[in-house]
Amino acid sequence: YFKAFTKDFTTGENFKGPDRELQTVRRTMVDFLQNHTDGDRPPACPPLDPIPPSDVLSLVDTRSGHYVAVLFESHGSYVGREVILDLLPYENIVVKRVLNAEKGFLEKLGVSSLPSCYLIYPNGTRGLINVGKPLRSFFSSYLKSLPDVRKKLLSLPEKPNEDENPEVVVWREFDRSKLYTADLESGLHHLLRGELAAHKALAGAELRTLKDFVTVLARLFPGRAPVKKLLETLQEWLASLPLDRIPYNAVLDLVNNKMRISGIFLTNHVMWVGCQGSRPELRGYTCSLWQLFHTLTVEAGARPEALDGTGLEDDPQAVLQTIRRYVRTFFGCRACSEHFEAVAKESMGAVKTTDRAILWLWETHNLVNSRLAGHLSEDPKFPKVPWPTPDLCPACHEEIKGVHSWNEGQVLLFLKQHYSGDNLVDTYAADLGDTSEGGGPHQGGEQEKGLASPGKPRRDQRAESLRPPSVLPPRPR
Repeated sequence: YFKAFTKDFTTGENFKGPDRELQTVRRTMVDFLQNHTDGDRPPACPPLDPIPPSDVLSLVDTRSGHYVAVLFESHGSYVGREVILDLLPYENIVVKRVLNAEKGFLEKLGVSSLPSCYLIYPNGTRGLINVGKPLRSFFSSYLKSLPDVRKKLLSLPEKPNEDENPEVVVWREFDRSKLYTADLESGLHHLLRGELAAHKALAGAELRTLKDFVTVLARLFPGRAPVKKLLETLQEWLASLPLDRIPYNAVLDLVNNKMRISGIFLTNHVMWVGCQGSRPELRGYTCSLWQLFHTLTVEAGARPEALDGTGLEDDPQAVLQTIRRYVRTFFGCRACSEHFEAVAKESMGAVKTTDRAILWLWETHNLVNSRLAGHLSEDPKFPKVPWPTPDLCPACHEEIKGVHSWNEGQVLLFLKQHYSGDNLVDTYAADLGDTSEGGGPHQGGEQEKGLASPGKPRRDQRAESLRPPSVLPPRPR
């Protein structure tokens, strides 16, 4: 251990525990921090000692303007101290702990088991919070997800460097209860112009997967008409090809509307809104891909006739299995696709209805978020917590014998509303331009930063058969 801000040379102090398990090391450090006196405690370390019950009463009677969470626990528990330290980097919340309070006092507050968390809201309302399990991770995740609880912004001295032009992140205000067209269209742009570009040619199972995925998109994507027309045009062109192998650049030509087909469009840049991150490298595409997948499962349930004639109709697993094959074949994160495949292999086969397909994807998404909570890829402004959170869907959450439980009927209703086309808003969406004359992004348009920029397709004897048609008859609806 090296003392904070020490000015004298030191080799540090050694601390030994009974083993090297993570929990042992963590608890050793908690004990070490708590044993500091007020005079020598590290400046950033909050008080870890318990407060007396009388202090709780004064907190209850005071409007502090921020959240106050009080952890009631028994002697020997580390939950309270660990949650205090977990929430240290966050603002608008203070965490306290109480040890071995009298039974009568606990009953007055409705506390029937330990550990429990009693939350006092900024407006003075108060009550126990319900978490899945009385564990540090559950309490911490819940508290981090509260409205206005966010990571403190650190002001570090800037080092001017004239050779670098750091990207400026412009924050866009958004409504968490809405779905944004800009996110879905930005995700499609990344998918069609970026992710697929890693495959210079598409053949066999890869081509079949792309055809099926584009078919699902063309039939179920709920967005704006020019984008849907582009997807329909791409699907009809892919279906008409007699070849079992095509260069990716032929796909790119159509997506870029090189043939100037009237009325089709897809933005050639990203504009994250509900999927924006606190830093450019966080959230973004993966968030939009999840939103797209959820939207497709909801649309499949709401409009099953949309898949008629595709070979995917009358199969409640069809959309999920198509998503599964896309992730396995094209998704850029190999570890992510392998984990998704493992979950799908274990439980996707049990899906028997389109409602169950919607819930399966929701359960899997929460499972993935739980696995990635605390990972370096997690955005501190958007912690990975079970979703939907109580503020978005209070009816989705229940307590059964003191334990949090999901009301799946209410969750299903929420998902169907949240991911429906009626919940899409066009705020921040790209200007469609003049699509009447084939407007939209063309060859040579701006490519998304960080994505591969595919070259021009090679000319060969198959070139004419790969040309996207200038006019296609409308698809029967």
